Amino acid sequence: MKLSIDEIDFDERGLVPCIVQDAATREVLTLAYVNAESLRRTLETDETWFWSRSRRELWHKGATSGHTQRVLEVRVDCDADALIVLVEPTGPACHTGAASCFHRGLSEATELLVEEESRRKEEEVAFGSQLQDLYDLIEGRRRERPDGSYTTYLFDAGLDKILKKVGEESAETIIAAKNGDAQSLVAETGDLLYHLVVLLVEQGVTLEQIGRELSRREAKERKA
Repeated sequence: MKLSIDEIDFDERGLVPCIVQDAATREVLTLAYVNAESLRRTLETDETWFWSRSRRELWHKGATSGHTQRVLEVRVDCDADALIVLVEPTGPACHTGAASCFHRGLSEATELLVEEESRRKEEEVAFGSQLQDLYDLIEGRRRERPDGSYTTYLFDAGLDKILKKVGEESAETIIAAKNGDAQSLVAETGDLLYHLVVLLVEQGVTLEQIGRELSRREAKERKA
């Protein structure tokens, strides 16, 4: 029994998983996702089209590499919420150049995940170190009050001025986000963080106190 696209049970994001197999060898080449439009194009062109969840756009396999996949058959599972596409590939399926995206054993894949997690933690430590360095610098400015320092000016002006700047930078961060300007958002977030640290130093609140509060909230969220 054949089904129409309207009868496919797309999920809440409008997607279904699509397993691509070599029609001749039955080797699994890749697992991708399709929406109604990419499935329609696949059926119309007899070449695979997918939906990229990271780029949020249609993706024609082989459009840039030339490694297209000629579609021979599309099969739907019993619940109409998953597809198998049998293809005749004209080149490797994987962006690494491997014939199949499933070319690694579990141990190798696990090693890569561990390396990625380690790299991510190193980046987090680096940012935390930067934040602590900023805190120490601002705390030194509060004690020494060197002439010509903007931070000295803020401490001399007092709490109301510091609070006003936090409010202004918060508003500018919101505007950058609303405008969809990523670079401005990064810059404004940096300004906001700086003025927040000035406020923390002025009030005698340490980063360790903030860290403990975040850890408490994380633990609570994990239990939820």
